[in-house]
Amino acid sequence: MALFTKEEALRYHACGHPGKVETVPVKPCATQRHLSMAYTPGVADACRAIHADAAEGYAYTNKGNLVAVVSNGTAVLGLGDIGPLAGKPVMEGKGVLFKVFADVDVYDLCIEQKDPAKIIEFVKMLEPTFGGINLEDIKAPECFEIEQTLIREMDIPVFHDDQHGTAIISGAGLIAALELAGKKAEEVKVVVSGAGAGAIACTNFFMALGVRRENVYMFDSRGLLHKGRAGLNAAKLAFAQERDHGSLADVMRGADVFLGLSVGGMVTPDMVASMAANPIVFACANPDPEIAYPDAKAVRDDLIMATGRSDYPNQINNVLGFPFIFRGALDVQARTINEEMKMAAARALAALAKEPVPAEALAPYGLASASFGVDYIIPKALDPRVIEWVAPAVAEAAMRTGVARRIIDLDAYRVELRERMKAARARIGAFIDSYGLDF
Repeated sequence: MALFTKEEALRYHACGHPGKVETVPVKPCATQRHLSMAYTPGVADACRAIHADAAEGYAYTNKGNLVAVVSNGTAVLGLGDIGPLAGKPVMEGKGVLFKVFADVDVYDLCIEQKDPAKIIEFVKMLEPTFGGINLEDIKAPECFEIEQTLIREMDIPVFHDDQHGTAIISGAGLIAALELAGKKAEEVKVVVSGAGAGAIACTNFFMALGVRRENVYMFDSRGLLHKGRAGLNAAKLAFAQERDHGSLADVMRGADVFLGLSVGGMVTPDMVASMAANPIVFACANPDPEIAYPDAKAVRDDLIMATGRSDYPNQINNVLGFPFIFRGALDVQARTINEEMKMAAARALAALAKEPVPAEALAPYGLASASFGVDYIIPKALDPRVIEWVAPAVAEAAMRTGVARRIIDLDAYRVELRERMKAARARIGAFIDSYGLDF
C-alpha cells in the first residue's frame, strides 16, 4: 500500500516555505554591536586571520560543516536525463538528509552543463567555500572522469554518491550475507544486471572485499559484457568476460550472488530458483526491483534478499552512508575520502547489524524486535546509532591513512556526536514545527 498520494507529495514540497531547505543565521543580529561584528567593521578581523593562515577558515567560517551537492540532472533517480531544474527537488532532498541525519549543512548547486571539462572547472572554483563536494545524478561514463579528476585536483573530499554510497551500503550487506550463507567472497559467482555508475562502483567494492574479477558476469541493456562485443567503453571493458556465456537466465544458473542496479522485471522466479544454495539477491532497481521480493522469496526458502525499497527487509539505502561519511571526513578536515575510509564505513555498518537493536531504532518501523539474520543484514536507516558507528570509523581511517588535517580523540568524538545530534534533532524539529505543517 502506498504511503502517500501524488497530490500529497506535491503539497509536501509546495506548502509553507516552497522546497525543503532554507538558510538561517546562527549568530545574533539584533543590536548595533551584533551588526558591527557580523559585517563591517568586525568581519575584517576574521578576514585578516584567514588571510594570515588559511587553516583559520575552518574556525571562522562554515566551510568545515558545508557540503555542495552538485548535479547537472542527467541521471536523476529512475527518471533519467530530466535536467538540473527538474532534478533540484532531489538535491534539496539530499540537503535535508545531510542535515537531519548528520547535522551537515548543504547548498544544492544544479547546473546547466553537460561538458565534463566545464563541470570540472566549475566545481574546482568552489573549493574556498566548501569542506566537501557531493556529486549527484551525473550520468556515466562522464561521472567517472569528473570525479576522478576532481579527486586528483582538489584538496577537499569529492564523493559521487551514486557510485560509492550504493557500493558501501551493498558492500556492508554482502559482508553479512556471505557470513549467513557460509560462503567466501573469493569463491562466489556474481551476476550483475546494470553497467552504469552504481553497478560498476558496487562491483569494484565487491572485488575489494575479495570477489574475483573472473567470477563477475556483468550485463548492460545489450547483454553480457564480453570481449567479443564491439563498442564497449573503458569502464565496461574492465568487466568484460573473455567470451559470451549466454543470456542472463543462462548465467544465473549456479550463481551465488545477484546484484541488480538496472530496471524492474529483469529477473524471473525461475532464474532465482536456478541459483546456487543459499543465494544472495540484491535487487536494487527503484521503484520496482529486478524481481519483486515476494516473488523471489516464494521460490527459495534459503534466499537472502535486499532491495532499494523501505517496505521490505534489508533496504540498500544510501542514507546509511553519505551523511556519516561526510560527517567523519569533515570533522578531521580530510583532504579526500579514500578507499580505506569507504571500507571502514561498510565494515562499521556490518558490525552494527550484529548489535542488539534498541527500541528507538525499531519504533519508526512499527517493529517489536529485530536481530541479525536473513531479514536483518544491515541497520535500519532511522537507527540513531549509525552516526556513532560510521563517522568515527571514517575519521579513524582518515587519520590512520594520513589524509586528515586534524587529529581527534575518538572516544570523546563519539560522546560529542551523541550530544550534538540530540541537540540538532531537537532544534530542527522545533524549527519545522514553527511552520505549523500538518504532515
